[in-house]
Amino acid sequence: ASITKVMTALLAVENCNMSDIITYSNAAVNGIEAGSSTAGINVGAKLTVEDSLYALMLVSANEAAAAIAEHISGSTTEFAKLMTKRAKELGCTNTQFKNPHGLPNEEHYTTAHDMAIIFDAALKNDVFRYVDSTAAYTIPATNKYGERNCTSTNQLINGARPYEGVYAGKTGHTANAGRTLVTAAYRDGMDLILSLIHI
Repeated sequence: ASITKVMTALLAVENCNMSDIITYSNAAVNGIEAGSSTAGINVGAKLTVEDSLYALMLVSANEAAAAIAEHISGSTTEFAKLMTKRAKELGCTNTQFKNPHGLPNEEHYTTAHDMAIIFDAALKNDVFRYVDSTAAYTIPATNKYGERNCTSTNQLINGARPYEGVYAGKTGHTANAGRTLVTAAYRDGMDLILSLIHI
């Protein structure tokens, strides 16, 4: 599910400068499942890592996930290996990634507990935390198109279903049409993380 993108974003903030330029390849743009989440980024578009992160986390852009993966590891396949390696380093015991976006793959899996571990690690990064808590962002004009407005699809973040203390999170759907959610709230001096799969 799209909560996979938490790990993709974590690796982006750990391995890239936010001003690095990503050129979106044909494979990144057209190699994703038809009808899946996209920011409508064109082949050949040049975006910064920062702008790609906003597309990734706010509108769950699958082409942004693939482009970030290619930028860091050369291919989505090699990046998925890096994702799984990083998960193990964090203490995950039942996670294997096969792609950077969470589109269906029978060998791509995790647990609610492991996702909580990954999300907790990501939240410790100030850049990730800021991007993931943003309700709306404007991607500046690129070499291929004008400005684009991105609004978070997470209703706990975009104001559609406000909940006291919630400041970050990622939603998604599994291949079996179940919903997934990782989110964080601040209450009574504590950061609280909720991780749900197949709700």
